[in-house]
Amino acid sequence: MSDIVIGFSGLGISLLLIAMRVHIGVALGSISLLGIGLILNSKAAWGMITATPFNFIGNWTFTAVPMFLLMGFMCTSTGLTRGLFHATQVFFTRLPGGLAIASVGASALFASACGSSVATASAMSRIAVPEMLRHKYDKGLATATVAASGTLGSLIPPSIIMILYALYADTSVGKLFMAGFIPGILSALIYIAMIVTRVKLKPELAASIDTIYSKEEKIKAAKDIWPLPVLMFMVLGGIFFSVFTPTEAGAIGATLSMIIAFFRKSLTLESVKKSLGQTVRGTASIFIIIIGTSFLARFMALSGVPQFLAEGILSFGAGPYSMIFGVALLYLFLGMFVEPIGLLLLTLPIILPLANSLGVDLIWFGIIIVKLLEIALITPPVGLNVYVIKGALGELVSLNTIFKGVYWFILMDVITLLLLVIFPEITLFLPNLMWK
Repeated sequence: MSDIVIGFSGLGISLLLIAMRVHIGVALGSISLLGIGLILNSKAAWGMITATPFNFIGNWTFTAVPMFLLMGFMCTSTGLTRGLFHATQVFFTRLPGGLAIASVGASALFASACGSSVATASAMSRIAVPEMLRHKYDKGLATATVAASGTLGSLIPPSIIMILYALYADTSVGKLFMAGFIPGILSALIYIAMIVTRVKLKPELAASIDTIYSKEEKIKAAKDIWPLPVLMFMVLGGIFFSVFTPTEAGAIGATLSMIIAFFRKSLTLESVKKSLGQTVRGTASIFIIIIGTSFLARFMALSGVPQFLAEGILSFGAGPYSMIFGVALLYLFLGMFVEPIGLLLLTLPIILPLANSLGVDLIWFGIIIVKLLEIALITPPVGLNVYVIKGALGELVSLNTIFKGVYWFILMDVITLLLLVIFPEITLFLPNLMWK
């Protein structure tokens, strides 16, 4: 059996195990070690078990992962994200579909704090959806707005997915954070434009709300959410002006979130314990996947699968755009049964060599990948964010209703993706301005 056949067979068996709900880190790690043993020998495979996990996880830059997780969990457990929906509601209620627009804005702010799409969808589904349904909003619009807006957590920095991509691609985490900022805002604005247009054309989708908020109420609402903009400005501003590295930014963000919570008198021993516990569990889960995919990367390199695919594409004269189209189809398919971080780490050992062989800018390519992961989170039949919202709402809204609603948002995501592909400047503008 040739190395190429072993490589493709290993990939196929790994995907089968993942589809059978075997933990992705275990599936990838075990099959990759078996494949390495077949290509080289069992001694080489055992040698990688002792060396590869430590060398990979021992990378100092990986400390950014638990630090940004801690920052996000601290913000939520101490109530720094409380009042986001109400604040955005105060400012956007008078617009057509104002509560849905408020949900997009609140989700974007929440996502910038926690860095997790699933966490954003879970939190906002309990806050925003009941409020929209109470005001007679269409169930599909209400739930789909939160499902889609939750995906902004992957694109708006700081993002755990971006950190992992940057480490695998050996590119700048800071530049990737800056690259995601404008596309993240653009995604939110395109969602809002679609909501306003749909509600104007079909007013029964969202009942108008006549509540008028006074200037004092708007000031009070703004005061309720000041911690998050300040926190994001400090973290992203420090990275942009090279005051500190992204790794240091995670620690600074976590520390600042605790300081802000302390002065707001919401920092308790219970909130600290809860945040630390969630951070440990989240980090352990991510690192198990990372170890499995580090074995996969070695397995793929030894088997020659990435080189085989690259040569095949280049022999047909395919360029970057053809490759991106192929990657998009791959992500939409695999996204049906693999969660985003697992999908990212599963595919990077294969697609990064392809991107390098075609001379693709890895910062721009990274944002394209993150956007594809966002789309996969809401794509039927297994959009993870959709199931998160269904789980939170129970029998209040049917799964079919939510999926029908997300089609409009998937269309908007495709438009955004096309803009990012056709105009790389949207992505690369801020990274090119960064202080060295």
